Amino acid sequence: MKTTVHTLETAPDASKPLLENSIKAFGRLPSLHGVMAESPGLLEGYQHLHRLAIEGTAFDPTERTVVWQTINVRHACHYCVPAHTAIAHREKIDQAVIDAVRDETPLPTAKLEALRTFTLQVLESRGEPSAADIAAFEAAGYGERAVLDIILILAQKVMSNYVNHIFDTPTDAAFAKFAWTPKTAAAAE
Repeated sequence: MKTTVHTLETAPDASKPLLENSIKAFGRLPSLHGVMAESPGLLEGYQHLHRLAIEGTAFDPTERTVVWQTINVRHACHYCVPAHTAIAHREKIDQAVIDAVRDETPLPTAKLEALRTFTLQVLESRGEPSAADIAAFEAAGYGERAVLDIILILAQKVMSNYVNHIFDTPTDAAFAKFAWTPKTAAAAE
């Protein structure tokens, strides 16, 4: 679907303060936010969930990166995988973690692997992981709070991943060096 990547000048009036917030937060206007600006409610909801993913979950930056990128990779999001790779680099996440999540290879610790596995189970079961899945997640050291925090991040990622798929959001120049191809697409080449 063809879309407009709004700027401060072209955005609906209700989106302009939200785009100003984006510019303050990122030093520029991410293309995703420019696309979302057509719907001020969506943009506001996304910004709020993004802030909560960072400030309102019990995950440390590495765990948050694992959850974000696990969802982005499973959804094969051409925009969010590079964007969150850039965020991971800015947060000084271990390169082994960044690569493992992007490449769908084993993570460096059993606990992070359990986090990825459970995130996928929640995603793929549409919120109905089995009792055994939950027990394995708890055995890895996670509890009820982590389950709820995964759901919060999943809600945020559904918004961005779906927008990027439907509107083919152009990848920002700042993320271009982190371009990513899904394993299934790479295998077909």
